[in-house]
Amino acid sequence: MNETTINLIIDVTGWIATVLIVGAFALNSFGKIESSSKYYQFANLIGGIFFIINTIHHKAYPSAVVNIVWVIIAIVALLKLKKI
Repeated sequence: MNETTINLIIDVTGWIATVLIVGAFALNSFGKIESSSKYYQFANLIGGIFFIINTIHHKAYPSAVVNIVWVIIAIVALLKLKKI
């Protein structure tokens, strides 16, 4: 793969992350999905992972750290839901 293709894939990954995280937040804010829902947490998990890929590629390390924490929170929440 050439650099242009890799950059395009990384950018698309970032846009998918945006849709997942903002979409989950919007659905929660409008009462369509609960924050305790596995779908909400899964959207945050995948969105966070995709943002980590995107931000590390673009050397935006502070944002990468925020998203690492975001992913950890989503994992803990999903594990907690599994125990319920």
